[in-house]
Amino acid sequence: MEVIRVPKGQQSDISGMRVAIIVADDFEQSEFTEPKKALEQAGATVKVISPKAGQVTGVNHDTKADSFPVDLTLDQAKPDDFEGLMLPGGALNADFLRMNPKAQEFVRRFDQTERPMAVICHAPWLLVSSGCVKGRTLTSYYTIQDDIRNAGGNWVDKEMMRDHNLVTSRSPKDLPAFNSAMVSLFSEYKTQKAQQRQGTITA
Repeated sequence: MEVIRVPKGQQSDISGMRVAIIVADDFEQSEFTEPKKALEQAGATVKVISPKAGQVTGVNHDTKADSFPVDLTLDQAKPDDFEGLMLPGGALNADFLRMNPKAQEFVRRFDQTERPMAVICHAPWLLVSSGCVKGRTLTSYYTIQDDIRNAGGNWVDKEMMRDHNLVTSRSPKDLPAFNSAMVSLFSEYKTQKAQQRQGTITA
């Protein structure tokens, strides 16, 4: 995705943008609720997608936390209905999703079409299992750095890493930087698409 200069004042405007959040049970709750809030405050329409219908339950580190309604199952959701993707962490959540063929397909479709993705903590495991990290520079929770390197990625220890259509961060303590970079990335994509529709960017 080409970097587009967004006019000042529009860098946090993603009004009307459809964003998918894919989670299973035992996701790190703050890595779900805080990015979701940041996306909605910037105007996005967020849909929670999970392998199962009903509700998903988060964790605060290793303690069960709150439950949240699921909008669509992975069987129902279509990647091309969304313009942005956010993946929360949590080791059990990420380990479960990485082996789900529908989740892998969703991520691969996003990467192939260069749509923006924001991925935090253990969630890059799904990128690894989807074949989407080779040649990419990203960060994650430190315990999965070998998985990223073994899949051909360049792992860095930074609070936020932006590479093309991908923003990654390490853990909940990085959420302020992660949320800001996520909204900026999504806003750039929205601006680019608007310019393409207006014919100001030629193929």
